[in-house]
Amino acid sequence: MERTEKNSSAMSSAESLAVIEAMINKAKNQFSENGHLYLLWGWVVFFCSLIHYLGLRFIKMVEFQYVWLLMLPAVLYTIVYLVKQKKQQKVTTYTDEVLGAIWMAFGVTICISGFVIGQTMGTEFYKLLNPIYLGIYGVPTFVSGMLLKFRPLKAGAFFCWGMAVLATFIPVQEHLLLIALAMAVAWIVPGYRLKQRYVKQS
Repeated sequence: MERTEKNSSAMSSAESLAVIEAMINKAKNQFSENGHLYLLWGWVVFFCSLIHYLGLRFIKMVEFQYVWLLMLPAVLYTIVYLVKQKKQQKVTTYTDEVLGAIWMAFGVTICISGFVIGQTMGTEFYKLLNPIYLGIYGVPTFVSGMLLKFRPLKAGAFFCWGMAVLATFIPVQEHLLLIALAMAVAWIVPGYRLKQRYVKQS
């Protein structure tokens, strides 16, 4: 009887410690995002959008669309970076897992959207694709902002959604400027803010 009570007491203590540890990890996670990938992808998409726009606008060459191939090395770098981070990370919190799943779903949705619209819309491809992409950009940005309790990301999401609506009223070629602007507001600026917060907390 006494041994049972001791075991029960030990289990209760272990469970309490587990709860406390989970709470600490959750609190620490709010400051664990260093903004690196937001900056990487923000600048990549910003640069590609701007170069594509300038090429179409002033040089009149559609070949500038191939600047988007720069996203391939960015994808490879992201994979290597995440694998390295996972090996270094001692504790994976629930928030980390949710964020990872959200951004993975975002990438898959972007690829599928481009394929489906390309198969069905023909010459109207970019007229529909760009507003949809801008709208999709806002989803993981907003959820990340909520999970990280970070207002710049939430504000950036609403900005993306606003640009998605605006894109339906302006010429297709100007969509590239909206995408570049959305990246600056939704990912680049918050990325630097996250980096500053991470350095300060570290």
